[in-house]
Amino acid sequence: MKIFVAGLSYKTTPVELREKLAVPRSRLQCCGCRLKLRGNLSEVVLLSTCNRVEIYGVSPWIHGTVHRLFQELTNTDLDFTPYLYVKEGAEAAQHLFSVASGLDSMVIGETEITGQVKSAYETAKAAGLTGKKMNQLFQTACSVVKQIRTETAIGRGATSVGSVAVELAEKVFDRDLSDKTVMILGAGKMGEACVKHLAKRGAKTVLVSNRSFERAEKLAVEFGGRAVRLEDSAVALAEADILVSSTGSPDIVLRRADVAAILPLRRNRPLVLVDIAVPRDIDPAVAELPNVFLYDIDDLQAVVRENTKNRESELALCHQIIAEHSAKLMGKFISPFAKPVREEAVETVPGWVLGSATA
Repeated sequence: MKIFVAGLSYKTTPVELREKLAVPRSRLQCCGCRLKLRGNLSEVVLLSTCNRVEIYGVSPWIHGTVHRLFQELTNTDLDFTPYLYVKEGAEAAQHLFSVASGLDSMVIGETEITGQVKSAYETAKAAGLTGKKMNQLFQTACSVVKQIRTETAIGRGATSVGSVAVELAEKVFDRDLSDKTVMILGAGKMGEACVKHLAKRGAKTVLVSNRSFERAEKLAVEFGGRAVRLEDSAVALAEADILVSSTGSPDIVLRRADVAAILPLRRNRPLVLVDIAVPRDIDPAVAELPNVFLYDIDDLQAVVRENTKNRESELALCHQIIAEHSAKLMGKFISPFAKPVREEAVETVPGWVLGSATA
């Protein structure tokens, strides 16, 4: 009986096909049970995220029948064969360890997938779909994640424009945003994403100003903040500690004189301006003012590139850790003297808490 993984991901499959296979969390147990029975699997864990659908299992023979397992998920005759990858034994273990550690994600080293893997395993275990081999496999994945996070820098450094905005603001405010007021000028998607990141890091108040006051009110409600009419935005800026601007205007909307006028009201409080609009919303000359820190989209993307490069340099060490754990696990599967797995072990290992429930 061999462990295997069969799956498809953003690397092999377009989103229009992945969405046909996506399994809601509420149906993971039901679908897992059906796969185990109809696929003649002795153990199974089903993982479904926006970027991948993977079946981890134990079976004496899997090649030639994998596509049928995925047809079970859709109740169709669609042929998924061109998009599927299948790995067995050590390769399957190494694949799971890479996935759980965020090494196989769109953003290398992201942690959300860790929580998703944990949830998939716990769901399968609660339904009685796992046994000795799946338990050992997923508990080892937990240990791998913990070691990679503590011994490498794979997860350090922001790799999205929104998270970089937080990183830069935290540098100015000594990593404490708990009493800060964030203002968003314009309600574009990227600006909204930046404010969401800032709000998650504890920003106290969110002000929203937009050409459409109705849109500003709607977004303000989402953040628990307040809407500001566009004509009053310059006055409101005196309250803000961080401004994210993304209006879509063809012309400068915040000039040096506008910012200089509100500085006396701020009593030397630092002001972070994040201009992610193209063309730019904020006059570059604003950066010459005292206690004003201006970043445009090129500044943010440069940090993203540098952080991504740093993460990629850690991959060799991560793969070495994965190979070592995989070899030990395969040795346990082969040895007749392997100790029984402790069923409760995964609940007490802190490595799983690294991710929340995009990858």
